[in-house]
Amino acid sequence: MVALICNFMIWRKFNGEVINTPIIAEVEETIEKETLAGNKLKVCIGTDSQVKGVVTDFATVIVFLREKKGGFMYIHQESSSQKMSIKERMLTEVQKSIECAYSLCDLLDLYDVDLEVHADINTNPMFKSNAALHEAMGYILSMGFVFKAKPEAFASSYCANKMVQ
Repeated sequence: MVALICNFMIWRKFNGEVINTPIIAEVEETIEKETLAGNKLKVCIGTDSQVKGVVTDFATVIVFLREKKGGFMYIHQESSSQKMSIKERMLTEVQKSIECAYSLCDLLDLYDVDLEVHADINTNPMFKSNAALHEAMGYILSMGFVFKAKPEAFASSYCANKMVQ
């Protein structure tokens, strides 16, 4: 079910071009093309959100890193009018990232591509987002994924962040 949800979401490239195939097919084609070009890949998935009045905008990104050769990303954006606490919003971000990672993990395993799930949660207790750190870490690790939080969580903190500002 999760894989189907992720596959039917509208994804686009950074240049705005809409991806017209299911994201899993696009990811597989990308892996094959990059591997053929001799690139070693790693995928990092992250989500960020921004509250704008009564609407919360979410952006989930699939970041492809080419070892020593830069990277690129695919983006999915959505909005919600549901009112959420900061902790609930952070865990919703993590849930969106996990859904995406779960839908791609078998494919990434098949091609031996490393996967990390990034959470836009601060490890410093002085920040509000820290309230969700332990739950987010437990959720991601219990799903068998590599977990990264700020300041190492660039997929959510920088890439996805740019898409919700």
